[in-house]
Amino acid sequence: MIVGVPTEIKDGEQRVAITPDGVATLTSDGHRVLVQAGAGAGAGIDDDQFASAGAVTVPSAEEVWGTSDLVLKVKEPVPQEYPLLRRGQVLFTYLHLAAGRELTLALLESGIVAIGYETVQLDNGTLPLLVPMSEVAGRLAVQAGARALEAHSGGRGILLGGVPGVAPADVAIIGAGVVGSNACTIAMGMRANVTVLDKSHDRLRYVQDTMHGNVITVIATPLSVARAVSYADLVIGAVLVPGASAPRLVTEAMVAAMKPGAAIVDVAIDQGGCVETMRPTSHSNPVFIHSGVVHYGVTNMPAAVPRTSTWALTNATMPYAQALAALSWERAAALDPALRRGIQIVDGQVVYDAVAQSLNLPLGSLPASVAS
Repeated sequence: MIVGVPTEIKDGEQRVAITPDGVATLTSDGHRVLVQAGAGAGAGIDDDQFASAGAVTVPSAEEVWGTSDLVLKVKEPVPQEYPLLRRGQVLFTYLHLAAGRELTLALLESGIVAIGYETVQLDNGTLPLLVPMSEVAGRLAVQAGARALEAHSGGRGILLGGVPGVAPADVAIIGAGVVGSNACTIAMGMRANVTVLDKSHDRLRYVQDTMHGNVITVIATPLSVARAVSYADLVIGAVLVPGASAPRLVTEAMVAAMKPGAAIVDVAIDQGGCVETMRPTSHSNPVFIHSGVVHYGVTNMPAAVPRTSTWALTNATMPYAQALAALSWERAAALDPALRRGIQIVDGQVVYDAVAQSLNLPLGSLPASVAS
């Protein structure tokens, strides 16, 4: 099979969907790997490293897309890439379609097979390809929030950890999953006062135990969220509904009641966001101010640390990429329920229920050869 890896062109995106180790793995399996020139530069991987591992470096995205049977990416295609999508081609990447109607329609029109990293799901509910980037995003969220609180960003001018004689910042983290627990770890390490809210007693218990009781945990209700947001200097939205739009837990009225210069980092923004006033931003223009509150809504946060993120992501994705290349997507999905759950679009149909519901589109079905 021909496996292609184009250069990511989303604003600020410097990750790459394969490493030299991944290239060596696929080529040793007998596949041909095409990597667009410069694709790994942001992650510290030059073309010679890819070539030494067995890849063929090609000059253009058109050649990668036009030749490859399986395209590996990090982020969803952007409008410039829509004309390059081909019927029957397999795209394996983060998709986040519940918040992307235009992208979804482009994928449907192309006839491509689209498999989302974020919806590959193990039997126990774990999202193995989302976890590594959620860990990165959770940790970055606190760093981004700390910068947003600085005066030059429009923030309150508060140091998260304070100093002797001056109180630290109050941080409210909404969601105690992978993003939230990692954000909690970093915020606690920076000596902020941290409150974590979640609907799950088990998740709150886990956070309480791992933080050795040095964090306030609260069951999330509309009232408890409103209280936490009102006193917080920094709010981190860490809510996830796999494959579906994030629930809007922080309303515009709650934001209006926040302290002037407070900050919000909404990690759920790539699924539409859990903050009513949030909109997508980019690494080149990461924040805006609404109701006197600094909003950070970058949709590809882990791109800020492309070296760490590239290796963390490809360590997780490569076994699935190997299977797709070796067996065809139909056979690989038939043999692996986790991969099958990741399939979102096939031959002009949405086949993932949460996406169809979020975008009010018809729900199709997987081919009989793939369906469980």
